[in-house]
Amino acid sequence: MITPHPLVYGKRLEDVDVLARARLLAGLGMRDVGTFLDLLDQVALAPGTTVFREGDAGEMMYFVLEGTGRIGRGGLDLRTIGPGDHFGELALLGEQPRATTVAADTTMRLARLSRSRYRSLALSHARVALHFTQALARVLGDDLAAMTDSAALLAHPRSSPRKLAVRVVRGGELLVVATGTLAGTLLPETDHAAPVVGATFNRLEIGLETPLVADGELAPLTLASPEGRAIHARSVALLVLEAARRVAPALAIRTSAVLEDACVLALPADVDHARVAAAIEAEAKRLIAEDVPLREEIWSLDEARAELPEREISRALLASRHAPAVAVGRCGETYALATGPLVPRASRLGPFTLAPHADGLLLHLPSHDAHLPARAIPRHGGEMAIASRRWLAGLGIDSVGAFDARCVAGGVPELIRVAEGFHEKWVARLAEQITRRRGTVRVVAVAGPSSSGKTTFIKRLVVQLLVEGMRPHALSLDDYFVDRERTVRDEDGELDFEAIEAIDGDLLRAHVRRVLAGEAVTTARYDFVAGTSAPAGGPTLRLAGDDVLLVEGIHGLHPDLFAGVAPPEAVHRIFIHPAQTTPLDRVNVVTPEDIRLLRRIVRDRHQRNYTAAATIARWPSVRRGDLVHVFPRLAGADAVFDSSLPYEASVLKVFAERYLLEVPPSDPAFTTAHRLRCLLDEYVAIHPDHVPPTSVIREFIGGSGFEY
Repeated sequence: MITPHPLVYGKRLEDVDVLARARLLAGLGMRDVGTFLDLLDQVALAPGTTVFREGDAGEMMYFVLEGTGRIGRGGLDLRTIGPGDHFGELALLGEQPRATTVAADTTMRLARLSRSRYRSLALSHARVALHFTQALARVLGDDLAAMTDSAALLAHPRSSPRKLAVRVVRGGELLVVATGTLAGTLLPETDHAAPVVGATFNRLEIGLETPLVADGELAPLTLASPEGRAIHARSVALLVLEAARRVAPALAIRTSAVLEDACVLALPADVDHARVAAAIEAEAKRLIAEDVPLREEIWSLDEARAELPEREISRALLASRHAPAVAVGRCGETYALATGPLVPRASRLGPFTLAPHADGLLLHLPSHDAHLPARAIPRHGGEMAIASRRWLAGLGIDSVGAFDARCVAGGVPELIRVAEGFHEKWVARLAEQITRRRGTVRVVAVAGPSSSGKTTFIKRLVVQLLVEGMRPHALSLDDYFVDRERTVRDEDGELDFEAIEAIDGDLLRAHVRRVLAGEAVTTARYDFVAGTSAPAGGPTLRLAGDDVLLVEGIHGLHPDLFAGVAPPEAVHRIFIHPAQTTPLDRVNVVTPEDIRLLRRIVRDRHQRNYTAAATIARWPSVRRGDLVHVFPRLAGADAVFDSSLPYEASVLKVFAERYLLEVPPSDPAFTTAHRLRCLLDEYVAIHPDHVPPTSVIREFIGGSGFEY
C-alpha cells in the first residue's frame, strides 16, 4: 500500500508547468492543463516505496511531478523516470495486470488519473479528452514501433522466424502451432501423476517457457525422471539461495553435494544451523507464495565476466570460456550458470524442507520414482573426503574454474602426483588396519557402486598388504555373474546386474568355503563380451597360513554373501566410491554419479563392447540398484575409500567426448549424452599419458600396470 509523505503532499502552481511538458498533454494551453490537473489525485512516496508490482491489478495511470523512480520488468531495470514522465497508462484501457514494476528512488510526488475519471473527462471537457486520447494513441503507437524495431534489431539475423507455424509431434500426435508457442502450453501439468517441470524437444532439454521455432518432437520431463529431478533440484537450490541472500546476505551459502532426493548446502560451522534453516525456509516459501520468476537469460561473455558478483565462483570458470555467449539462471539477484533448464516460476516447485546438517543445511526434495527408496542414502567419504578437500584447498582448487586455471598455469604434473600420492597414502593406511587384525581377518570384502574403481583398488591394496608381510589373493564377484540369459530383470524389464540374484551365490560360497579350508580351488570367470559364465574358467586360489582372500564387487558387503562361510569378525569390510563433488558455481556441482557414468561409458566401450547409448540406457537401472542394493551397506563398512580424483574428468574427456558424439539425435540416450558433453566442455583436457599406470582411472581408460 502506498503511504503518503506529508512533507511534500499537495498541489502546487508549478505542477501546471510540469504537466505541460508531458507527452500526453503537449499542445494544450495552460488553462486546459490546469483543468486536467484538477481531475488528478496526488500522492507522495518515500524513497524505496513500490508504486505497483508486475502482475498487480491496476486502474490508474501516473504523472511524475517531483522526484525520480525506476521502471522494471522481471528484475531488469528498463528506464528511469522523472518530472514530466508518465507510466501505467494501459490501466485506462482495460483491467489487464500491470506489465512492469515501478519504485521510487527518491521522495516522489505523483499525480494519478483513475479509469473512472478518465471516462468522466469526455463528459465534462470533450475537447481536452479528445486531445488526451489522440495523444495517448500516438504515444502508445510510437512506443510499440520503437519496441518492435529494438526487438528486430536484437533478433536479426539469427533469431528471426523462418515460418509462421511449426509442426510439433507430442506423444504421437501431430500439432501445427504458431511459431514461438511456448513449450509448456502444449504439455499437461502432470504426466502419469508426476509433476511436469521441463521438456525435451528433439531429445534436448528445454524449459517450459522456451518458444518453439522449428519442427520437432516434444515430450515432458517429470519428477519421475533423473533429468526432471535435476531441473527441480537446480531450481529449488537457486530459489533457496535467493531466500538466503535476503535473510542472511553475509553468509556465502552454496551447494556442496547433490544426493538422489536431497542436496547439502554448505554453511560456516560457527552459525546456528537450525535458526538459519528456519529463516531461509520461511523466506523461500514467501517467494513461492509471490510466485517469483526463475529466468534463463543469455548474456555476452564480457557481460557475465563483468556483472557476476565477485563471490560467484563461476567467474573463474568464465575465464576459460571461448563461446561469445553465456546462459545464466536467475532468481531475484541470485545468479548461476544455466547448466540446464529451470522451472519457470516458483509456484511450480514441489514441496521441500530445510533441516540442519553436519555441513550446513539439508535440502530435502520429493521424488516421484516409485523404484527408488523413500530417502536417499547420504554418501560421503568420511575422514578421507575431509582430508582430500583440505589438500585441494591448499592448492587453491575449490571449483572447476580454479582447477582449469591451475591446469592452464602448468600445474597438471604436480596435481596428478599429489592426487595419486594421496590415494596411495590411504591405501597404505587401510592395509595397516587389516594387518593389525592379522590372524582374525580371513576375508577382506570390498564393495561399492558400479564404476567405483574396485578392481584397481584391490590390486593396490594387495601391494600394500604384501609390504606389511601378508599374502592376499583376489577374487572378483564379477566373475560369478550368471549367464546373461539367466540374469534377473528389473521392474522395467531390463537386465538387472545390480541385483544380488545376478550373482551365482551358491557357487561363490562353495568356492570361498573350500578356499578358507585350505583347498586349491579353480575359480569362475565371466566373459562380458559373450555374456557367458565359466564356473571353472578362472585362476586357481589357495590360502596358506595368515593369507587373506580379497573379494571385490558391488555386493561385497551384502550380509548373505558369506553366510555360513565365515564369521562376521573374520571379514573386514571396505566401501569404495567416488565421494567428492566439485562446484561449477554456488548452485551447480559435478556429481559423483556423473563421474561414475563417464567412467562406465569409457570402460564399457573399451572392454565390454557396449556403445555409449547402451550404457546410458542402462544407467537408470544401475542407479536404482546402487540405492537399493549397494549404498545401504555403507553403514556396515569398517572403512570408506574415496576413489575420486580431481583431474579425472579432464582425462575421461579425451575418450568420452567422441563416444558421446556417436549417440545419434534419434536415440533416447541423446538427452543424457548431450548433457554430459556440455559438462565436459567445462574442463581443460589432460592427455592420458600423464596418468600413472597404477591410477584408478587406468581401470577405465586402459593401460593399467596391473594388467600384466
